[in-house]
Parts: sequence; C-alpha cells; structure tokens
Amino acid sequence: MPTTETATLRQDSSISALLLPWLPGVLRAWLPRQRWFAGKGRPVTDVALLSVTELAQGCLHILIRADYAEQPGGRAPDTDPAHDCYQLLLGIGKSVPSRLSPAVLGRVSEGPLTGLLVYDALQAPRLASLLLERLRTPGTVGALRFERDRRTTIPAGLAPRLIEAEQSNSSLVYGDSYILKVFRRIRPGINPDLEVPWALARQDCTRVLAPVAWFRTSNPWAATLGVLQPFLRGAADGWTQALDALASGREFTAEAYEMGQATAEVHLALAAAFPVASQSAAENGLLAAAMAERLRDAIHAVPELLPYAAGLRSAFTESAALDAPRPAQRIHGDLHLGQVLRAERQWHVIDFEGEPARPLPERRRVQSPVRDVAGMLRSFDYAAHARKPWRPEWALRCREAYCAGYAVQAGWDPRAEAALLRAYETDRAVYEVLYEARHRPDWLPVPMAAIARLAERPGLRRPTP
Repeated sequence: MPTTETATLRQDSSISALLLPWLPGVLRAWLPRQRWFAGKGRPVTDVALLSVTELAQGCLHILIRADYAEQPGGRAPDTDPAHDCYQLLLGIGKSVPSRLSPAVLGRVSEGPLTGLLVYDALQAPRLASLLLERLRTPGTVGALRFERDRRTTIPAGLAPRLIEAEQSNSSLVYGDSYILKVFRRIRPGINPDLEVPWALARQDCTRVLAPVAWFRTSNPWAATLGVLQPFLRGAADGWTQALDALASGREFTAEAYEMGQATAEVHLALAAAFPVASQSAAENGLLAAAMAERLRDAIHAVPELLPYAAGLRSAFTESAALDAPRPAQRIHGDLHLGQVLRAERQWHVIDFEGEPARPLPERRRVQSPVRDVAGMLRSFDYAAHARKPWRPEWALRCREAYCAGYAVQAGWDPRAEAALLRAYETDRAVYEVLYEARHRPDWLPVPMAAIARLAERPGLRRPTP
C-alpha cells in the first residue's frame, strides 16, 4: 500500500473519562437492537471499553468488547465466540433533531455530563462528514490512523447519507461519489475488504473498485476499521435484478452467464495477485471432516436436519475420497447475488470481507474457487424461492448459465468438479439452515428445500463431454 502523509491530530480524553462509568450499562441494552449486531439471540452479559478516542469535540470513537451468555447446548467456537469486539462512533450533545431520535442511545444520568444525549454519530450528517474530512487529510489521532491513496483527490463538502439496508456493517455514501464501509465487528489484522481490492487494483482488474482511503487502529491491536471506495451511481445488485426478472416472468440466463464470466475474471486476477497452492488429498479429507463437524453442530441446533443427515454426509464422504490435488487460491469467500453490482452493462464484485462469522485467518487463507461458485448457485435457489410460485427450473437454468460463463472465461468448468461442488453447496446450505433458524425462521424452508435435494443427488448436471 502507498505511504501516506502524516499529520498529528489533537486528542482530548476528558469527555470519554466522564462517560466511562455510565456507558457500558447503556450499551448492554442498545447493542442487541442493532441490525449489525452479530450475537442475535445471545444476551450481552458485560461490556468492556477497549479503546476510546475523541475525534473532535462531541464525537467519540470507541472499540468495545461484548461478552455473551452461553447458549443452551454449548457453542461452535468459530461462529459463536464468547465475546466480540465492536466499533462505535458516538455523538454527545444537549439535544438532537427529531429525525435523529432513533439514533439516541440514552441520556447521561450521572456525573458532570448528566442530561446530555449520546447518539450514533454515523446517523448525524455533521459527524459523518467529519469522517470523510479525516480521510481527505490523512493523519493520526490517538491509536487511529487515517490514510489514502495519494494519487487520488477527494473533494470536500460531499453530503453524507447512511445506507439503511446495510446488515453486518454500516455504509455511508458521500455525494453519490464515494462509499465508506465502516466495519462494525472488528477482528485483529488487515481486513480482506481492504487487502483484496487493493491487490486487484494492481492487476488492473476492472471488476473490482479500488480503495481510495481507509482508517485503522493500533489499540488494542492492529485492525482495519473502514474503507472508502468509488460509489457506482445507479447500480443495482444481482439479487434485486434477479427478483425483478422473476416478477416479470423473464429469464435471467444472459445476466447469469455474464456474472459467471465476471467471477472467473476476478478469480484469475486473485491467482495473479496472491500466492496459489494445491489442496492435497489429505487436505480434502480435513475439509470434509470440518464440514461433517459443522453438520453435527447444526443438527444439534436444528433437529429438522436429522432425517437428511446420512445423505448430506455422503456429499462430504465423496469429496474426502478425491485423491488428486485441487487448485487453491484467495477467493471472495461469501459470494452471492447481493455481492455483485451491475453498472454501465458490466458486473462488479464487491464486499471481499468474507463470511463475517468466520475467523479472519480462515477468510484470508487459500481455498478452492469452487467454494465461490457454490455460494452463487445457492443464491439462485434463494431468488427462485423468494417469488411465489417457486420456480426451480428458473434457478437451474441460471445455475447452468453461470457455470457456462465461468467455464468460458476461466478455461475450466466447475461442473466437472461435481463432488467438490456438491460438498461446498451442501456445507453452505447447512450454514443457511442454522442462520435462518436463528434469525429468520420464515425463511427456513428455502435452505431446507436445498437440503432435501442435496441429500439425494449432486446439485448440478455434469457437463456433456
């Protein structure tokens, strides 16, 4: 990454010190109500302040640790950690406009700040603009460091707006020119959503938007906090376009084919930008064993899976029996229709963070590109179920077209890796069952339909020789 100019910014900890006794209790109640909160259904037992930095008068940057209550039946260490670190930006003032009422955490009830309101600063235009200004003029404040690509110039005065539909993170659009993703759940290390697009920009990959600026912390450990990229004005994501096609009775095969080509282009660029390796026969076995273990955990949490257990395990057994090495490289890690945008007749791939529930080292390691393909195939199934009546043949045609487009661009057909593809798709469907059972029970029939199919046979036709 490029070196950046450094300017030391003023830090004053007086307000943060006065808030410390009051804030943790308020956050215990406020955090579970946020859509980006990762511990849904898990009561917060304690909140500890890990880092507090005053960005400006009346604006605090905070990293907290939220401890969770143990779930009945124990937890899966990878996806159900005992605690999480979250990033918050808080405003402090005597009052807020009525439109900011939903952003208020509470009113300080003790100490010299009694009576002041504390609110989510990302929803306040003045404080959201402060973040962009910090990125425009790189420097440090406390443990925070703001950096940018010195080859770019970011205009001042771009009006911010918070994207309401964001889920695991929060995103701000500035003047329809840039989008800033603020990571909410923070893990130590460089976030792939900065690392990967930066590396792909060096490969001149036009399918991915290059980072313009970013900010990070060194306390309590080094971590990426947010990334600014160009905003694709007027773009629509693949999920929206697929649902529109279903609603109007249109096919989506041409778009799916082009989407497959875009995925292959990104995979080729990733293979050029990062080291590649081989997934040995022994590693195939370890991968299958991990999938089988996740299935066991999911059956314990969602008993509806039990009748399909033997058929699902057969998918993992078949992949474990693969005796030849398979290519492994950096991949997207969480590819689906919501992670692709179409603008000016071209698909762009976004959000390289990977599955936020997975540990960061796992998201950054080399894996089979078949995993990304399987994720997109599952997404076509989801789209087909989202509109009534269910149209499985529509999804099948999209899946075939996507793989065909991928094969033309990549020079190999993912359908030829039938055992590996079935295993990855089964593993993804098991993850979806667990997620929907916990967070969206009304959607549980969608992955359960795939579970029934995958327990009986591979999910995609083999290519004709």
